[in-house]
Amino acid sequence: MSKRDDSGAGTEAGKVNRGTGGAARRSSRASGHRRWLLPVATAACLLMTGVGTATAAPATAASTPADILQAGAQQGIADGYPGVIGMVRNGDTTQYVHAGVGDRATKVPADPKAKFRIGSSTKAFISTVLLQLEGEKRLSLDDTVAKWLPGAVAANGYDGSKITIRQLLNHTSGLPDYLSALQINGPYFLNTNPREVLPPQTLVNVGLGLRAPTSAPGEKFGYSNTNYVLAGMVIKAVTGSEPAAEVQRRIIEPLGLRDTSFPTADPALYGNYLHGYVLRAILIDDATVSNVQVSGSAGAMVSTMDDLAAFSRALLTGKLLEPAQLAELKTTVPVTADVGYGLGIEHVKLSCGKWAWGHNGAVLGYFSEWLTSEDGTEQVLHANNEFHLLAGTPGQAHTGKAMTDAFCAL
Repeated sequence: MSKRDDSGAGTEAGKVNRGTGGAARRSSRASGHRRWLLPVATAACLLMTGVGTATAAPATAASTPADILQAGAQQGIADGYPGVIGMVRNGDTTQYVHAGVGDRATKVPADPKAKFRIGSSTKAFISTVLLQLEGEKRLSLDDTVAKWLPGAVAANGYDGSKITIRQLLNHTSGLPDYLSALQINGPYFLNTNPREVLPPQTLVNVGLGLRAPTSAPGEKFGYSNTNYVLAGMVIKAVTGSEPAAEVQRRIIEPLGLRDTSFPTADPALYGNYLHGYVLRAILIDDATVSNVQVSGSAGAMVSTMDDLAAFSRALLTGKLLEPAQLAELKTTVPVTADVGYGLGIEHVKLSCGKWAWGHNGAVLGYFSEWLTSEDGTEQVLHANNEFHLLAGTPGQAHTGKAMTDAFCAL
């Protein structure tokens, strides 16, 4: 059994720090730290103001990994987050941290056991299902998209017969990201219709219409949520089941992830969850109820720190994949000198020289990140309950740096 420590001090959320900020497709950490890819387009940031910069208090030499993560959580509250939660796991020892509130109305403390929307960490679940299907010889990752989805990618110069499933999963397809379209991210940011029906092919069509190809399939890395919407469509074409059902049957149930779900239409959260908030101009609004069809197979799942850690450990240690498919999962394409992208997961070199696997997740109201060692023994995760589709905020920088510093200290 894990040793659990729930003694992390909590603080109430302070005022939102409002200043100026720029749009970015990636969130940058402090110099020497890794850069993550943001899974949500930031065109909608034109509708809002950004947040200003702040300075994080340095951790002392005697700080434990949990101390470092706790300090980052508290700095995140000072930066304007309503609540921050985190977890450090070393072998069978687990410690939790928390700061601020999980619900601004009731002022209930942010609970590190609470559910939250995990955004693009969903991609690791989708890639796992496709790798399992390959292991069962029901498909090959080198099959073309057109083989399984004839006509789905056939517009504006894009040709599904020249794009493989593997290229969808490692983001080398060259397909544009539908979430960068204002017709999608504008209503999503404003949260005007959480129940609007957005079929996957509609999202794909929006993406294809954004621009003509700028690179050939397989030529270079280019993060696009369109890839994983198509990946989910392939799962349905092969199995006859919705991707959510396959994730439930193949991953959630076998691993006993009791607090993990894959909503496909219902925009609400249930049970013990963090409320999600979005900063609009000078107001911070509750966006807990939001449209899950906007992200779908690219980022609609809900989970907890414990479940996400259990999944990533199982994935990286071969409990979900055969050796050949595990090797494919971990085969990366270059993003930067210190970042490679595998199939739904990233491989990152931290400032201390350690390597880790991980991903982030950013959907309206929630931002989270996780890191796991190759052998699954060392893990650090954190999440906050405010995201307004803007990358590079102080809260992201400070909590992200605390995560990498905590991982380095393990």
